Amino acid sequence: MFDLIRDSTAGQLIRFISGRRVLLYPDEKPDWQSPDRAEQDLLVDWYDEDDGENPQNWSFPKKLSVALLINLYTFVVYGGSSIYVASMGGVMETFNVSYTAASLGLAVYVLGYGLGPLLFSPLSEIPSVGRNLPYIVTFGIFVILCAPTATVDNFGGLIALRFLQGYFGSPCLATGAASMGDMFSLVKLPIAIAFWSVCAVAGPAMGPLLSGYSVPAMGWRWSLWEMLWSSGPVWVAFFFLVPETYSDTILLRRAVRLRRLTGNKQLKSQSEVKQGSMTLHQMLVESLLRPMQIMILDPAITYTAIYTSLVYGIYYSFFEAFPLVYPVIYGFSLGEMGLVFLSVLIGVIISLAIYCFYILAIWVPTLKSKGPITPEMCLIPALYACFIPPIGLFIFGWTARSSIHWMVSVTGIAIYNIGMFMMMQCLFMYLAFTYPQYAASLFAGNDAARSLLAAAAVLFAHPLYKNLGIGPGISILGAVTVAFIGGIFPLYFFGAKLRARTSRAWQQQQPSSLLCQYTDSVGYHTTLLTCLTSAIPAIPKLAVIALDAEDQRGFRASSIAKTTERAPSDY
Repeated sequence: MFDLIRDSTAGQLIRFISGRRVLLYPDEKPDWQSPDRAEQDLLVDWYDEDDGENPQNWSFPKKLSVALLINLYTFVVYGGSSIYVASMGGVMETFNVSYTAASLGLAVYVLGYGLGPLLFSPLSEIPSVGRNLPYIVTFGIFVILCAPTATVDNFGGLIALRFLQGYFGSPCLATGAASMGDMFSLVKLPIAIAFWSVCAVAGPAMGPLLSGYSVPAMGWRWSLWEMLWSSGPVWVAFFFLVPETYSDTILLRRAVRLRRLTGNKQLKSQSEVKQGSMTLHQMLVESLLRPMQIMILDPAITYTAIYTSLVYGIYYSFFEAFPLVYPVIYGFSLGEMGLVFLSVLIGVIISLAIYCFYILAIWVPTLKSKGPITPEMCLIPALYACFIPPIGLFIFGWTARSSIHWMVSVTGIAIYNIGMFMMMQCLFMYLAFTYPQYAASLFAGNDAARSLLAAAAVLFAHPLYKNLGIGPGISILGAVTVAFIGGIFPLYFFGAKLRARTSRAWQQQQPSSLLCQYTDSVGYHTTLLTCLTSAIPAIPKLAVIALDAEDQRGFRASSIAKTTERAPSDY
């Protein structure tokens, strides 16, 4: 418990205020001796494979408590999107706006939490920043914004504040999976990310239920106050109980402590050695541009972004479809309509059980018996699950009528979410295992793509279903999902070749020229090009994540050597 508080944001703040006289690290105590280290060692690394500061070595209760708070953080922010749905009628009446205009409160929130990770997630991979600083600062702003959002007296201000809420609540939505990867070994990581993903899907599903009964009784602003009451306690717990998980940041802080204690300015962490000759512009290019380059040049990563965006956008279109089905056709109240979203949770839980069975029955035994695995193994469940989403959509679309019991259409929703969750889980793991060192940034890019389409779906779904009807409108979306089924099979069978081709393209494509092309294509302001034109002359080769569980525990003390004796490729 001591180290949990010491390494949290609150603990680091207390250390700073006290001049580092309290909450000491072991290497700051007078009787500390460095294990198995020679005076000439210059690279600060893990002391041994059981180093307690290595997140991979934390006790299971410590990992579980940190993961739980990250999951709660994710749930609260995602739930903040759909909790607004019950308030749309009140917004229309109070500000005298149309239904589409009122829907902007949902759309811009989703847009905000899609754009935010494009900045915050790459920042979390800079060792001097780490995971916790973006979490604490942005989530704190999110909590503060809840009060003015609930009291604003003009429609434009409401929409602007909803966007800012989504934007500043966004870091956990992409970086949460990377935080899980910091703590859990390859054997347990799929399960950890699966439960994090459940919170990501459960948040929007529970939002209408949380506000569906309270808003009719307490008024439309009540749902926005509920966001404050749910997020505030989570932020306080996060501030006091969540330590830094990014290993590069932890080792950088250790190097700073050792330099201060020993007076030896040559002691450096591996990240400092890697970035020692890089300018700020070059570090920004490495953190911001390289993941963008991967998404453009690697067709596999592009496909994952397109497919997950499609199924996620359809999921958000349900927030426009349900009000046209269950209150209109079946006479449900606002609260009863919120209960329909429980079918999403049922589908997700069923999918989670199947996925965990695959991990425990096939993934883990294969990993232990054969050792290194390929990222394509993450996609095996997706080869079967890809057929499920369109089936669920067609059932929902063509059974949502008064002559058929409402349970049938609800079953279609559950079936859709069984397939959607399984597909997204497999593709998320594929992202993390293919490019582990850029995981947070790639999740950010994927999150941005998903959120952009989801925000658009909120706006186009209502006129689509209103003009064509639920059956034809859902059928169009179902046909699109059928068209994308074929992409998962080439991804599984030819993924390794696609990655090899991408690596060759990197060698021919300088980051600066790629940025010029990207900037021209999306119309970014030329000042962005000016500040990011520095190119990195050589990029370290990609790390391979196909390691067994013991390899995930960190560097051994015997690997510590003089920085001058290390080959550049080791950095």
